Amino acid sequence: MRNNNTLGNRIKSLREERSMNQLELAKILHIGNTTLSQYESDKRIPSDIVKKKIAEYFNVSLDYLMGLTDIKKPSAENDIPQEYTDKYKVTKKDIEQHDEVIKHAQAFMMDDEVGEEDKEKLVAVINKLYWDSKAKNKEKFGRKKKK
Repeated sequence: MRNNNTLGNRIKSLREERSMNQLELAKILHIGNTTLSQYESDKRIPSDIVKKKIAEYFNVSLDYLMGLTDIKKPSAENDIPQEYTDKYKVTKKDIEQHDEVIKHAQAFMMDDEVGEEDKEKLVAVINKLYWDSKAKNKEKFGRKKKK
């Protein structure tokens, strides 16, 4: 059985999701078609620059591309609800705690039977719950943004 989390399989899967052939993606990445074929078959590893281009083109995190997570989009500061950032100061600790919660949630979603779209929806719900609970705690303990 082939591991679907390899870099090559991730590249191929992302390309196929866009209904692209190898030649089309190779042109976008400014690499040869044969080179892309070797990436997809895990016979060759792209440089960090090419990995970054691929991740940016498909709007996925490098962690997803490398098979370290099954969540395509990075969970970053832009996932913080606007109503939260308007009212409260977001600390580095808030972000670290958030990322830890998401990381643990992803561990429960490693089963291949859970679809990518469902995983992303679950992460979105967990994200909302996290920031809502943070807001309630800050309301309760009085840590609002200084004006």
